[in-house]
Amino acid sequence: MNSSTTGRISALLLRYFFLLRSSWPRLLEIAYWPTVQMIIWGFTSIHFSNSSPELTAGGILISAVLIWDSLFRSHISYTLSFLEEMWSRNLANLFVSPLRPWELILSLATVSMIRTLIGMVPAALLAIPFFGVSVFELGLPLLGFFLNLVFTGWAISQAVTGILLRYGLGAESLTWMLPFLLAPFSCIYYPLETLPGWMQIIAQYLSTTYVFEGMRALILHDQWMPELLVKAFLLNAIYFILGLVIFCLSLRSARRRGLLLQSGE
Repeated sequence: MNSSTTGRISALLLRYFFLLRSSWPRLLEIAYWPTVQMIIWGFTSIHFSNSSPELTAGGILISAVLIWDSLFRSHISYTLSFLEEMWSRNLANLFVSPLRPWELILSLATVSMIRTLIGMVPAALLAIPFFGVSVFELGLPLLGFFLNLVFTGWAISQAVTGILLRYGLGAESLTWMLPFLLAPFSCIYYPLETLPGWMQIIAQYLSTTYVFEGMRALILHDQWMPELLVKAFLLNAIYFILGLVIFCLSLRSARRRGLLLQSGE
């Protein structure tokens, strides 16, 4: 990257840093929700431990919650940063500058990764003294699970930000809906064969399914299956490209129709 590109990306990152620094409730909220999720599901795991030992073996329920939340956090962090530009009606200012779309995407992805780590690391560390469960014991595969789900979150975000560009803040609810739409098919807390046949067909086309199937195999059977992560990465690459196409087409349409100046409801 040349110096002007680096300068534009750095300027955006500095803007998002100042937004976070200026409001301590923002920082508290980032870490708050993953920690609350971990505590609630941790005690749920303890409650079911006597009746369903496999459900809690190796802290699988707590691990699944933490790993799934990395997808949700990466998506929400990316999309909220974009929404803040819409709420402040700053999109037009950004796109009349020399800023290129891919520079905005890279900036949003970087901020998303930072905010996701701020949220997830405290929750993962607190799970150790609270419940004696450490996701870090998964070793190097944990990095593969985490990056895959972050990548999935960004793929969803590409499509959502494209829709927001085209339809404005009236489509804001999609930010919260889409990750939860994937959850029943992603086999987060149960194996793939638990689902009815028609849901299994859909689940096989989701990268998240292979992440959690791989996680269960590692925790319950101490079996590392890298081919599942490869499938997940390939699916994520396809979905990210599709999301990118949606974003670019929506941006072109928004520019042609003058929607960047009318990014409200």
